Amino acid sequence: MKMTCLNPAPSLLLSQLLILWFFNLPEAFAVMPESIEATPALMRLLQIDKVKPSEVHDTLRLSAQVELDQHGVARIGASVTGRVTRIDAILGQNVKKGQCLALLSSIELGKAQSDYLKARSQVNLQRLTVERAKRLLQSGVIATAQMQERQSVLNEAEVDLRAASDQLQVMGMSEADLKRLDKERSIHSFSPVTSSIDGVVIERNIAIGQVVQPTDSLYTVANLSHLWLVAEIPEQQAYWAREGDQVQAEVPALPDQEVSGKLIYVADLVNPDTRTVTVRMALENPQQLFKPQMLATLKISKPGAQTLVVPGQAVVRENDKDYVFVQTAPNRFELREVRLGRDEGQQRPIVDGLKAGEPIVVKGAFHLNNERLRSTLE
Repeated sequence: MKMTCLNPAPSLLLSQLLILWFFNLPEAFAVMPESIEATPALMRLLQIDKVKPSEVHDTLRLSAQVELDQHGVARIGASVTGRVTRIDAILGQNVKKGQCLALLSSIELGKAQSDYLKARSQVNLQRLTVERAKRLLQSGVIATAQMQERQSVLNEAEVDLRAASDQLQVMGMSEADLKRLDKERSIHSFSPVTSSIDGVVIERNIAIGQVVQPTDSLYTVANLSHLWLVAEIPEQQAYWAREGDQVQAEVPALPDQEVSGKLIYVADLVNPDTRTVTVRMALENPQQLFKPQMLATLKISKPGAQTLVVPGQAVVRENDKDYVFVQTAPNRFELREVRLGRDEGQQRPIVDGLKAGEPIVVKGAFHLNNERLRSTLE
């Protein structure tokens, strides 16, 4: 039988060529045309501007974290030993200074009030005795020594009263409470746990029936409208940070919330374990969008020299190289390789490849490059 050799179909040849092109992608880019003629429709998608020099700021980026402003944090405990009978504040609640957070029943407080009332009665009694002694002294019934003795007893009673009053104030009673106690002369053995600042309850360690001591921390209240952004700067770059410097910060959890502020603290000592210096930025938080323990990036900038810059969206990345489209004619563009400096926000410094005044595509380079690739495939 005679064998016949058939030519492969054109579609098969095209598929084979595409496979060869795919597996040799770097070589394919190397032979792609470096210029492209844009259609009128494509030109409407492009924005062209001249390369201009601009002042590039040297920027140091540091990992940071949102933390509580320790000047606005209050750890609140009981002023007496007692048992919790009522809880008025829960986690996350906004509270005012002086607001009652919980109520304690305290035998210790009741005894102190009893001692105060006894001391008050003794002072009143000794005052009457001294007044009577004065009248007797004027009448010559008693001697001066007896008068002085009774005055001495009154002085001792007043000392005991002041000590009892101070003890009650230490236990949380105010001057108004003492006046009420003097007037009503009835023991009130309930002690309120009150907030010492305006803020939010961020920690609660209390339950009904729990016996608490003055050393126990029952609540933590924090003012969340003022926070800190804390970072550690390597000791070799510590000269970047000066107290009062203006800095910027980015919080990934809030991508549209770039904030600026001042460094309010630069540590005087280097941490011997991490070889870093702690810095803090004041972070205003009136709407409480920032939360403590959020991760952030702190950016410290220093003025730099004038250099050529291009927008980040003007750069085309291929084969681990950077390119921009330079306009060579009204509707023709050349893909030119450039060397870029460190990313500075939305701008990229030009190290080599462009001259001042050259027109480049600053918007729409992605569409223009896609058209170049499409025409190459065709």
